[in-house]
Amino acid sequence: MATFLYSIGRFAFRRRRLVALVWVALLAIAGVGAATASTATSNSFSIPGTEAQRAFDLLEERYPGQSADGASARVVFKAPEGEKITAPENAAEVSGIVKELQDGSDQIASVADPFDKKAPAVSQDGTTAYISVTYDVSSFELTEETRDSLKNAGNDAREGGMTVEIGGDALMVMPETGITEVIGVVVAGIVLVITFGSLVAAGLPLITALIGVGIGVSAITALASVMDLGSTTATLAMMIGLAVGIDYALFIVSRYRAELAEGREREEAAGRAVGTAGSAVVFAGLTVVIALAGLTVVNIPILTKMGLAAAGTVVLAVLVAITLIPAFLGFAGERIVSRKDRKARKAAAEQAAATGEVLVGDAPRDNGGTRWSRFVQRRPVMVLLAGVIGLGVIAIPAASLEMGLPDDGAQPTSTSPRKAYDLLSDGFGPGFNGPLVGVVDLKNSDDQDAVLQRITGEIQKNDHVAIVTPPAPNEAGDTATFQVIPKDRPNSTETETLVHDIRDLGDTLKSEDGAEVYVTGATAMNIDFSEKMNDALLPYLALVVGLAFLLLMVVFRSILVPLKAALGFLLSVVAALGAVVAVFQWGWLGGLFGVEQPGPIMSVMPILMVGVVFGLAMDYEVFLVTRMREAYVHGESPSEAITTGFRHGARVVTAAAVIMIAVFAGFIGSSEQMIKMIGFGLAIAVFFDAFVVRMAIVPAVLALLGKRAWWLPRWLDRALPDFDVEGDKLRKKLDGDAADGGSGKEERETVSV
Repeated sequence: MATFLYSIGRFAFRRRRLVALVWVALLAIAGVGAATASTATSNSFSIPGTEAQRAFDLLEERYPGQSADGASARVVFKAPEGEKITAPENAAEVSGIVKELQDGSDQIASVADPFDKKAPAVSQDGTTAYISVTYDVSSFELTEETRDSLKNAGNDAREGGMTVEIGGDALMVMPETGITEVIGVVVAGIVLVITFGSLVAAGLPLITALIGVGIGVSAITALASVMDLGSTTATLAMMIGLAVGIDYALFIVSRYRAELAEGREREEAAGRAVGTAGSAVVFAGLTVVIALAGLTVVNIPILTKMGLAAAGTVVLAVLVAITLIPAFLGFAGERIVSRKDRKARKAAAEQAAATGEVLVGDAPRDNGGTRWSRFVQRRPVMVLLAGVIGLGVIAIPAASLEMGLPDDGAQPTSTSPRKAYDLLSDGFGPGFNGPLVGVVDLKNSDDQDAVLQRITGEIQKNDHVAIVTPPAPNEAGDTATFQVIPKDRPNSTETETLVHDIRDLGDTLKSEDGAEVYVTGATAMNIDFSEKMNDALLPYLALVVGLAFLLLMVVFRSILVPLKAALGFLLSVVAALGAVVAVFQWGWLGGLFGVEQPGPIMSVMPILMVGVVFGLAMDYEVFLVTRMREAYVHGESPSEAITTGFRHGARVVTAAAVIMIAVFAGFIGSSEQMIKMIGFGLAIAVFFDAFVVRMAIVPAVLALLGKRAWWLPRWLDRALPDFDVEGDKLRKKLDGDAADGGSGKEERETVSV
């Protein structure tokens, strides 16, 4: 592996114009594809294998022509204080708006008058009413004229003192991340400048990461309509691709500068940097890809697409790091090193030439990393206990985790959808925003009317039910639908119990009458989704951690090091989940992070954190511990190897972690709760894993284990493939070539940089 990557690094350095041209061409092609692709017209959500999905599929089969993908909206009215919405003047105003909406767009399928006697939509106290609007197309296909017609509905009513708010997905827009995303990239640039002391060296990781992300996100945009990719797919890919792209480039540029400091010629330094640090990048990238691609085992299409798209962006980041970075290093020349270091090296070279001494590179110097590693090795038990106990305390809120999917009730209180949600909840009851849709398959039933009467009668007796609407059979008479309005909030445990009660009733009816009863609707889908996430978490965790354990065992030639890495990850991810619960569910410091309405944690969050954070956490493990392994293989003691690993890796890992935290934290400013929560969760998880687990717990454990950390049974060592990640075979080959009378060009002991 190291020898192969060494060759790639030297080739890319020599043929830098060709390599750069290829990547720029790929970026242009992807950009043209994104610009000319049709807009994604759907953001479908399906959960194969669940009852809610089976009911949804039955509706599509038995009610042909009634598309479930059409956008919908509710225009909610509340009469002025002391008045009724049913008062003649208010009712006339609302009815006029119904007419305006009907005439306002040819994309409208139906507009329901709230005063229609067949289906009234007026609250019992007569103060609130709503107009239901459905469209023939999805929210992404609505024209601006249609949106404007909906937005302007009720302007005259507002001027007359009425409260008018609009909810539903018809006004759905792409989530905005705000200025904080830009701030995240700016922070990354500042950290890079501080780390390298050179604007050129700092700019390389940013430019190459943006090129990789640009290609990945453009490709996702180009394929969004064809592959039905949701809006969050590109956001997640951008989030992860930007973070790992900067980190991988940072690792290789840092190693390149270290090789220059040892006296290598520039082309040779580029080859060795890609051969050593590039090997760590490849395996770190593989762990991320395994974790993201592993989301396919959950068998939820939207999650599968998000995982595979993000994994593709990570693959691009790895390819950019091992090809475009060495090419750009060739363009950078001497400017890759800070002006101060260039002057110091030039002065040392002049002094060596004057005295006849041989300059062999910079001697190892103590830095913050070496001092920290020696502190940890002097007090390993204290550091280990402090890290484990601290993360354990932060993880406590995770025991109270409640999961669900955000609806308009999770929107900021200043938004119209949230105000419409609250008006409906106040006027019609908390459960009105989460109606359940009952679907009855009557094909095998003899007395259909009696069955439907019995079903609705039994459901109405349930203590958690507010209203059951009369069943509405289809034209064939083999299927009927009805609505159940719960008494409680959509994401409450009482509503979840109600869903299971109705399904239990359906099991009884199927055995007695042959009729099958299903429960679907957004609320039921959310409940099924949460349960499926819970069921899939442990198998997914076992698969991802198991595969990554095998991969890390090959990389480190050890059993205990991968085991320590996996256990440390579990500790950091549970602590991060505890922090997410404290902020987003309990509301602690919610104002600081823009959380206006605490509530259940998004169902996908735990499994997504496991997938993403595990892969990213292994980046630091591979880069930091590979350098320790390299030093140990080359003859240093376990203690010296830890110090060497921190001397070369601590500053880089610290910078990489700060950059990744800044990038993820930039998404906390998103207008969408899902993106905000993901950004916060990943940022805090990287903080815990990088600074507590990798920088404190890892050296403490390695110090306690000593040589045992690198133990591997001989039979297993022979059975495992040797990819030479630490570059030992590469070093021997290069040293051998030099000893056999090579040109000496590759082992030149002085370098002018």
